[in-house]
Amino acid sequence: MSLKLVDRTGTSEEAKKLGLKDGEYDLIVEKIGRQPTFTELAMFSGMWSEHCSYKNSILLLKNLYCESDRLLALRGEENAGALKISDQYAVVFKIESHNHPSAIEPYQGAATGVGGIMRDIFTMGARPLMSLNSLRFGSPELPTNRHLLREVVRGIGNYGNSLGIPCSGGEIYFHDSFTTNPLVNAMTVGIAEVGKLASARASGVGNLVLYVGAKTGRDGIHGASFASKNLSQQSTEERSAVQVGDPFMEKLLMEATIECIRENLVVAVQDMGAAGLLSSSSEMSSSGGVGMDLHLEKVPAREEAMEPFEFLLSESQERMLMIIDPENLSKVLHVFETWELDCAQIGVITDTNRLRVFHHGHLYADLVARVLTVNSDGAPRYKRETKKPEPRLENVKAKNLQIFQDAIENNQSEVVEKIILKMIGHPNFASKSAVYEQYDTDIGSMRMIGPGQNGGLYRVPGTNLGIAATTDGNSFYVSINPYKGAQHNVAEAYRNIISTGAQPIGLSNCLNFANPYIPENYYFFEQAVTGMSDAAEAMKIPITGGNVSFYNESSQGPVLPTPTLGMVGLIDDVKTGTGILPEKDMTLYLTGFFKPELGCSQYAYINLNEYNHELPDLNIEQEINVGKGVLKLIHERVIGSAIDLSFGGIMTALLRMIFAFYKNEQNGQGEHESKVGFHFNHDNIHSHMNKNKISGDNFFWGESAHSYLLGTSNSKKLEGELSLLGIPFLQLGQFKENNARLKYLNIDVDLQTCYNEFNHGLGKYFV
Repeated sequence: MSLKLVDRTGTSEEAKKLGLKDGEYDLIVEKIGRQPTFTELAMFSGMWSEHCSYKNSILLLKNLYCESDRLLALRGEENAGALKISDQYAVVFKIESHNHPSAIEPYQGAATGVGGIMRDIFTMGARPLMSLNSLRFGSPELPTNRHLLREVVRGIGNYGNSLGIPCSGGEIYFHDSFTTNPLVNAMTVGIAEVGKLASARASGVGNLVLYVGAKTGRDGIHGASFASKNLSQQSTEERSAVQVGDPFMEKLLMEATIECIRENLVVAVQDMGAAGLLSSSSEMSSSGGVGMDLHLEKVPAREEAMEPFEFLLSESQERMLMIIDPENLSKVLHVFETWELDCAQIGVITDTNRLRVFHHGHLYADLVARVLTVNSDGAPRYKRETKKPEPRLENVKAKNLQIFQDAIENNQSEVVEKIILKMIGHPNFASKSAVYEQYDTDIGSMRMIGPGQNGGLYRVPGTNLGIAATTDGNSFYVSINPYKGAQHNVAEAYRNIISTGAQPIGLSNCLNFANPYIPENYYFFEQAVTGMSDAAEAMKIPITGGNVSFYNESSQGPVLPTPTLGMVGLIDDVKTGTGILPEKDMTLYLTGFFKPELGCSQYAYINLNEYNHELPDLNIEQEINVGKGVLKLIHERVIGSAIDLSFGGIMTALLRMIFAFYKNEQNGQGEHESKVGFHFNHDNIHSHMNKNKISGDNFFWGESAHSYLLGTSNSKKLEGELSLLGIPFLQLGQFKENNARLKYLNIDVDLQTCYNEFNHGLGKYFV
């Protein structure tokens, strides 16, 4: 005999207010065979929101390349991606966004974004090893953007530092489109024992449903719906949709959760993230093919008189849902009592396939779990209309820039220096130390390479294995050509991992785009997803998961489309890894198939505020072959330092190598008393430019794929190996000890002045 629902009926008008789209109320009625109760309607509003259902992206995401012998978790079926790195260990990783909350409450938005991605990792039974981030802001010259920048950085730092997880790197770029709508993408990488990975699939009729962690309040209610619409003036008034985090509580929760998983006390576990208790309960039931009865009066609460829908949709932080065998109840209670955390039995697993919600003995919701979730029986799946935007005018002026070349030919060292200062002082290129010095980068003593370099490299505790990680997302390229731009993103992440000495093995994505209901916006999304997948497949790098963030736009318009990638790599002996730091008197080589483009470069953007030309050539086969060669030379110790070419071309990469010596960011040794300079081999460079008809501006500042700068103390060995591998190379010049000068023909630039501007360019906004 079925129980009677006591809640009032939810209406189609309320459905619209809750964020459901036209026609979705009728679809709900069709799927459940009756009108929903108000509680059920609120449940659908959360689970069918863009943020939870992926209704406008899932059909594309299902086709993303994801094949590897290392896979331990199928994409979309667990909390994070997991890849086997040895018989004993797995790397667990994921990247996600917290854009809208960070736009409204930047400190808490960023902090809880970090907390959420950490929970995705340790619910898998993995201990977080390192974190990374990818950030986008409008010009920091504007007070509003400067406030967002400072508070986001403070939120990331305070939460991660308190939790005790080091930050290994990331990226920050600036463009006016991100004014008032910053992008805050956070990545966490963890290590787990292969046999101790936890699942999010509920199972076992009669097993207990436990609520563990912090108490539930009203913060974050409708957070998933809030993240599924455009930012507006109304958004600034919806601060209750932004969660409030407590990193010290999260630290306790992490230790208790990992202990329960390690002791085999857990059948399944999932973080209460977007849509809170509702998403974890419905998704765990749906994926496990079981039912679940919940009794909300048993949920630990920190506010009085909460309604059933508030319990379900609250996004209060630092909470988990656990499924355990009744025989283990006393042991689990003891673990959480030891860590001084709430642990309450709030439900039971049933054989009904239904999610039933009770409050003080009354039934408020009774739904087949699958009707709520991301599957063919549940949330609607849309294939949106696409429309290719009108082509942007080719920027011939940017393509033909020659201000740098003219200054060299006229022996104008002061002009060359001025151009360099303008470039490296721009926030897109200036040192990010003012940011990452607010993060703890050393805790745990596993760091081999930290922030400020190609990517982070950390030792797997108790082994010689190393895990490298990077985040990359060239918004500028994708805004010109989304398919090719997304492929460049994969290629750049690949080069960053290779440059550390690691082999790329997997990637996660965070897809930041505008309103999907506008055909031009969806064109960018569809093309970028396809390009990313095609590049990953060519490189045989599985895309293990991630998230989609739509509606990134404000009254000023959409942000630049930004598919951010988080890539991980594996190195068998972490001691063979390398950074960008050159040794004294090393010779520097340009290596790879160097085909620079200037018209779409940061050089054109900073000097002309335009970047509309065609993207650099990208040949995936060449990218792979050069990467394999560079990796071989790193492991054979032929290469002492390496950096990939991307934003800013040769000159920016070279200056980053030099300045890494000025401030030894690899080993944390601080400022050197001696300085290093660089003398270009102008005969080699001049010959190369003439032969390939490349201008000086394009050679030094143009951007290219499949290319690296490699420092070596054994030129003969390096040149011989590269020749055998069929990889082009060009000797660029030598690093000079105790020199602090950059020299080319009659050009002589003071590198100490450049270094000062490099440090000041972004740092001045944090004073």
